[in-house]
Amino acid sequence: MKDFSYITNSHPAYIENLYNNFVANPEAVDPEMRKFFEGFDFAVSKVVPPTNGHAVAGKQVDAQTLQKEFSVFQLIRAYRKKGHLVAKTNPIRERKDRRANLQLSNFGLSDADLNTTFEAGKFLGMPNASLKDIIAHLQKCYTASVGVEYSGLNDQEKIEWLGNEVENEFHKPLSLDQKKNILEKLNQGVIFEKFLHTKYVGQKRFSLEGGETTIAALDAIINTAADFGVQEVVIGMAHRGRLNVLANILGKTYEQIFSEFEGSAIPDTTMGSGDVKYHMGFRGEHTTRDGKKVNLQLCPNPSHLEAVDPVVIGFSRSKADVIYESEYDKILPILIHGDASVAGQGIVYEVVQMSGLKGYYTGGTIHFVINNQIGFTTDFDDARTADYCTSVAAMIQAPVLHVNGDDPEAVVKCVNIATRYRQKFNTDVFIDMVCYRRHGHNEGDDPKYTQPQLYALIEKHANPREVYNQKLIDNGSIDAELAKEMEKKFWSDLQERLDEIKQHPLPYKYQKPELWWQNLRKATKDDFYQSPVTAITQEQFRTVFDSLMKWPEGFQPLRKVEKLLQDKIKLFETENAVDWATGELMAYGTLMLEGKDVRMSGQDVRRGTFSHRHAVLRDENTDKSYNRLSSIPNAEGKFRIYNSFLSEFGVLGFEYGYSIANPNTLVLWEAQFGDFFNTAQPMVDQFISSGETKWQQMSGIVMLLPHGYEGQGPEHSSARMERFLQMSAELNWVIADITTSANFFHALRRQLTWPFRKPMAVFTPKANLRHPGSYSKMTDFLAGGFKEVIDDTFVRHPEEVKKVLFCSGKIYFDLAERQQKENRQDVAIIRLEQIYPLPMKQLEELYKKYNKATWFWVQEEPMNMGAAGFLQMNLKGINYGVISRQPTASTATGYSKVHAQEQAEIINTAFSI
Repeated sequence: MKDFSYITNSHPAYIENLYNNFVANPEAVDPEMRKFFEGFDFAVSKVVPPTNGHAVAGKQVDAQTLQKEFSVFQLIRAYRKKGHLVAKTNPIRERKDRRANLQLSNFGLSDADLNTTFEAGKFLGMPNASLKDIIAHLQKCYTASVGVEYSGLNDQEKIEWLGNEVENEFHKPLSLDQKKNILEKLNQGVIFEKFLHTKYVGQKRFSLEGGETTIAALDAIINTAADFGVQEVVIGMAHRGRLNVLANILGKTYEQIFSEFEGSAIPDTTMGSGDVKYHMGFRGEHTTRDGKKVNLQLCPNPSHLEAVDPVVIGFSRSKADVIYESEYDKILPILIHGDASVAGQGIVYEVVQMSGLKGYYTGGTIHFVINNQIGFTTDFDDARTADYCTSVAAMIQAPVLHVNGDDPEAVVKCVNIATRYRQKFNTDVFIDMVCYRRHGHNEGDDPKYTQPQLYALIEKHANPREVYNQKLIDNGSIDAELAKEMEKKFWSDLQERLDEIKQHPLPYKYQKPELWWQNLRKATKDDFYQSPVTAITQEQFRTVFDSLMKWPEGFQPLRKVEKLLQDKIKLFETENAVDWATGELMAYGTLMLEGKDVRMSGQDVRRGTFSHRHAVLRDENTDKSYNRLSSIPNAEGKFRIYNSFLSEFGVLGFEYGYSIANPNTLVLWEAQFGDFFNTAQPMVDQFISSGETKWQQMSGIVMLLPHGYEGQGPEHSSARMERFLQMSAELNWVIADITTSANFFHALRRQLTWPFRKPMAVFTPKANLRHPGSYSKMTDFLAGGFKEVIDDTFVRHPEEVKKVLFCSGKIYFDLAERQQKENRQDVAIIRLEQIYPLPMKQLEELYKKYNKATWFWVQEEPMNMGAAGFLQMNLKGINYGVISRQPTASTATGYSKVHAQEQAEIINTAFSI
């Protein structure tokens, strides 16, 4: 319906028409407009009172009075909707003119009306108030230190709740104890930064100076959250202010922080390379003023600003699923953003977009923006098109509270509203704290190069503690001596701790992992000489297989899918064989029998991009779904599988976060095509490949990346194996290109069998998902474990082999087809199923076995891609050549005929003598 909020000088006939519409169909009228007509005790003149029960009985008024009342009503609505555009939220400089149009003349009112009383004031709880008092109240609510964006929400309950908070609850005074607590947190935040700035001149710390009210805000969020049932808070933030948050919110000791600055605490490098101090994560426990305990977790984050966002959300969801039985009110994610990054980083959009989706829902996130009004050296005019850095919130109708960082009481009240809103409505909410950055990007950078006028103002501006301190003194809440004593005592305490560290340096100490990670250990080279046994019993096999091939009575799968399942049953009954998709689901089902959970997400994973998995069936008549792993007898584990929205970076980050929260869940992300991981590359680079060496943080996440050259062009051929292998070192993960369903089964089960956790990237087949060569016999599932290398079973006499072709993945089937077609007993084909960690022991044994042969690595990828470069650098004990496509800039040709010619050339070269 058309919004009539800002129609000026409304003609009585127009109002009369609106009233008639209201009478005819009240529910079709704008809710607030309906309130206007329902709320008055008068009927519109010249309108015949209706008889349908919706009439407004009462006195008659003249048209001019009604027009004025309607104008005041419009004025109230306008302040609620656009007051934030003129609110005094900027502590440093005048705000830009955002054309709020809140002048009296915009509503057909003038100064002559200021002393007139209006019934419309009742919409503010001020019936028969003068226009002057109405405006004063509106300005106090909507244009002072806080500007609120909420009128665009569709949910009337949320609008009314927030309106009541802003117009009534917000203005209740804080107690003296609350004010002292705010001053104490500001004292900690400000003095901590000053102390470090004085003692460690020139050292980077990415200080919070200018935004120290963040400390009071986080303290308030945690305490309020605890009062409303939160037991755990998970925080994600970039480097600015991180040390302050670690010290004054999470409880990392000042001694530990000083030791890191002193350089005396150097970690044991055998445990990993570590990371800079303002990237590290931490766990702590907060005791509220009422004695409630809240677990706190700050996730480690690289310099990629917002990259941690989906990790925090995934971590929170994992904890909610497992520990809190999906009671989202018990765990609260908080994301602390910078203004430039929240506006500029696409990952924020992805995270906000997933907030209401079934597979990624966490009960709402509190987004706290430290709005520096600058990004590195870029002014906000060059950093965004939108009015606000938080405009992404409108996409999901999340309210935004813009607040002046120099008004800590207003900030604390805003975060209290936001926390209660999250707990009540379980949706996202944003706080945009407008402040400033006292130094440049780091303490050694001079910001005046690019913002001379802004930083001339900042130089003269008192810090938030001084501003608040003076306010408390002026209104008599505290005396000046108390404030000075608080500062002096805290400084002295910090100095004592620093002196102690200088005399008795502390060793670097890693935090112990959470309890359920403590039974795991670091991996060693010996662990990769041979995989553990992951076989199952025949009884387990039949239990899971039979369950997978059934569906509830009365459920009618799509006919094509029903035939696919019947074919799988027939394959097993006639050949005792299992195809790729069934082998995969068997792995999940048998893990569930062991009480372990499985979570999988990605684009179209329920069916599978190549229509092979069909983990979830749909009834062709009712469209109801059926999870094929939901009815396995005696399975205590849960199988959660979600089709993701069209995201890679965000979803992979979410799944990584899920995996680091729980070692007993197999977590998988599948790319629609392997090359789709390109847009998730930062998550792989900065978290998955290096998280353990940087932060001592294990993950068992599995990335399934469809890969193989089939003439589908450069974007649907390669999952960029070379990138993964280039990052392979220090036993950081597993890179596999598997050819049989049983080996895939064992690889997946191995993830939770190992006494440690490692990420694994599996380059999975596409066309070969249904290749008979990938089928495995039942006996392959009942014995042994994952085979890092598979020897040739076709050749009968190893001593007669003249050429060994070792390869991985899809090309094996092309090579094997030629070998068997021509009965080439002089050529052996070895499959390298695990490329990293490189199974040297197995390869060297085979090298001895085929000691008369010439060896060649054969790959589909161009020479500058795939595994060739990695093997040439690492496989030193074997003398071999390489057969591949020529080096190219693009991964593959876009022409199917050229692809076929290139592929034939590789195969012909491989079998030439």
